[in-house]
Amino acid sequence: MPQHTPAPRLCRDCDGHASAMVTTGTRNRDGSRTLIRAVCPACQGTGHRIPAARLVRAGK
Repeated sequence: MPQHTPAPRLCRDCDGHASAMVTTGTRNRDGSRTLIRAVCPACQGTGHRIPAARLVRAGK
């Protein structure tokens, strides 16, 4: 029988695309564009979400 793999837990804010390169509008001396890397603040650039801790009621 085929085994089913669980679906990856992607970050819901960036949908798995954790970082992007953004141009600043200026150019370097060699003519290439100056880029900065922007990362998703929710997952810190991993693209995956961290499962929430399970809450346990004390005393039960």
